[in-house]
Amino acid sequence: MKFPFSLVSPLREVFSDRVDQVNAAGVEGSFGVLAGHAPFMTALKDGRRVHVFTDGDERVFELNGGFADVTPEGLTILAEEVVEVS
Repeated sequence: MKFPFSLVSPLREVFSDRVDQVNAAGVEGSFGVLAGHAPFMTALKDGRRVHVFTDGDERVFELNGGFADVTPEGLTILAEEVVEVS
């Protein structure tokens, strides 16, 4: 089951699609988000990677600064800097 995911920097929306899973590193530990995940918000660790999985494909983004917000509508990550590494 897929859910909406958006990765946004101050300059633009870097990625937006319905995805199967997102893995990231929060300041309180690493986490994975699947459809139906419980709502939460966390700050993200600088210099860590976000792994996005869709239909057997993986895209990887390196972030500096930011927050992840999981809601019943999906996951949004707001990051100060984003670079796709895959």
